[in-house]
Amino acid sequence: MHFTRPRELLVAGVIGLGLVYFLFEAAYESMPSLPTLAGATLLVLAVGELVLAFVVRNRIRSGRVVTGIGIARAVALAKASSLLGALMLGAWLAGVAYLVPRSDELTAASDDLPAAIVGAGCAAALIAAALWLEHCCRAPESRDHDRDRRVTG
Repeated sequence: MHFTRPRELLVAGVIGLGLVYFLFEAAYESMPSLPTLAGATLLVLAVGELVLAFVVRNRIRSGRVVTGIGIARAVALAKASSLLGALMLGAWLAGVAYLVPRSDELTAASDDLPAAIVGAGCAAALIAAALWLEHCCRAPESRDHDRDRRVTG
């Protein structure tokens, strides 16, 4: 398995942007209003992954990793979360792109715009936390490991 590539995130974001912008164009008038904290779930996931990243990093640095399966699961979670975050960032940005030009003429658009902005911010936070978790799951480089042996040995 390879670490997340920027182009994977870009493709997911463009897919989310395209699909949701089309949905806004087709059905915005019949949609209910967006709750302001609709994207907050992504922020909760980001905080959870941020905490997990620091736990994993401390365990790897101190050599307290019992098996690699837990690290592999954390990497899989990070990859899935970064792709979800990119998809949702594209979706929320589609909402922003659709609502900004219409916010002066439609009250519903101006009321929904804060929710789209909050959602985009929370999606960006999820991407950042997931990429940090993925980074923290990397094995230490051999020269760091040799340096630790010299210090303790």
